[in-house]
Amino acid sequence: MSQLAAVPEIQIQHDVAPAQVLRELRLRDFRNFGETRLEFPVAGVLVIGENGSGKTNLLEAIWYLEVFRSLRGAHDEQLVRFGADGFHLRGRFERADGGSTEVSVGYDARTRRKRVLVDGAEPERLGDAIGHAAVVVFSPADVALVSGGPGERRHFLDIVLCLNRRGYMDALQRFRQALRQRNSLLRQGAEPALIEAYDPGLIEPAATVIAERARWVAEHASMFALRTTQVGGRAARMRYRPGVKLEDEALSDRTRIVEALREALTRNAARERERGMTMAGPHRDDLELALESNDGDLDLRDYGSGGQQRTAAVALRMIEAQTIRDARGVEPLVLLDDVFAEFDANRSARILELMSDGHEAQAIFTAPKQSDVHGRAASLERWGIAGGVVSR
Repeated sequence: MSQLAAVPEIQIQHDVAPAQVLRELRLRDFRNFGETRLEFPVAGVLVIGENGSGKTNLLEAIWYLEVFRSLRGAHDEQLVRFGADGFHLRGRFERADGGSTEVSVGYDARTRRKRVLVDGAEPERLGDAIGHAAVVVFSPADVALVSGGPGERRHFLDIVLCLNRRGYMDALQRFRQALRQRNSLLRQGAEPALIEAYDPGLIEPAATVIAERARWVAEHASMFALRTTQVGGRAARMRYRPGVKLEDEALSDRTRIVEALREALTRNAARERERGMTMAGPHRDDLELALESNDGDLDLRDYGSGGQQRTAAVALRMIEAQTIRDARGVEPLVLLDDVFAEFDANRSARILELMSDGHEAQAIFTAPKQSDVHGRAASLERWGIAGGVVSR
């Protein structure tokens, strides 16, 4: 594929979605925050504070109300303020079209139980409560989406699809449960007939996971190339690599995915018994990210510079924001954690221009000092933070 030297002449038109706005956030004993109540301007805020002051903790609290898990992979007990018995978060979200949602969560460290309420009602399943905050986070840690192993990219796909594709979370959970059961039998040296009896329960949800991942990548591949060019001046490509042998055209055919999974399990049966693990399926997928070059595509993980990897990661987050617009009909709240440290002024300005694709998104920025800030962030209301205490 040829390298794109300039921004391609592609216009992506989307209906204007009403902005999702965080108006009030209450925190108690979360990370380094005590009892805290914050009211947010519609446009957003700029939070200035030294490293360790609680800037990222504040963004993590907002993100937690979207998925009820840590932004940084910590266990719930690690989120409890030192000496406290648990934590509590509550956010009130409003939309420009007049709608509103209140999401709250309380975690008891003694019982390790978590209680979630959406508009005052407790959902039957935690999965029914996710996705009400409509939040996208841009963070320096996002570079791991590109520089890290396949697990990082599978996790990204799973979060995006669980939040925005009906039925995906159920299929993923059923697949993971079936995979654990099957791997346990393989490690125990169970009879082949017993292992095979578990195959249909693995194949059915696995096919759904593969089909949905492939569909999402196919739908957004052109936008990924566009965004990487617009931000970094050079196009990158993303391609879905399933953990089972399938041609690209077969990825849209669920029947062929099922057949490929069944054949792979049969073909690998002896090796799986030797290794005690299932060797084909979506747990072995990857999202391939590569730079377009006249000499052939170059894997960004191995050959991309730090700047190129960060550009690709930002492009993925922009596509995540577009997925929320398309699936939920709202403009997501954007959290940007020290984004100015990662890019020069020109590239930062371009990112800020593109991140909401011309839509009016609420944005919450963090930075260690005012001199690092430019563009839209500099015009926002400024808050200070130190030791988990926010000053206005």
